[in-house]
Amino acid sequence: MVLDIRTPEEFKAGHIAGATNLNFNAADFSRKLDQLDKDKTYLVHCASGRRSTSSLEIFERLKFKSVLHLDGGLKAWQNAGKPVEK
Repeated sequence: MVLDIRTPEEFKAGHIAGATNLNFNAADFSRKLDQLDKDKTYLVHCASGRRSTSSLEIFERLKFKSVLHLDGGLKAWQNAGKPVEK
């Protein structure tokens, strides 16, 4: 599951196909994250990697089993020529 933790506005401007948006800056981010299936594998990213790197400790604290980090975020994805949808 691709988890895009940018703002809803950023997400609407372009995102990886099939991604789920969960706003890292929202007050209820940890609570919403805690409601996800911790046994699934997640690819987490933001725009450049700063927010998603910060989120990794929350995933760990909530005992997610498999979290992958998209280094460089969506910018790196796009720079590699990968598609985004709007």
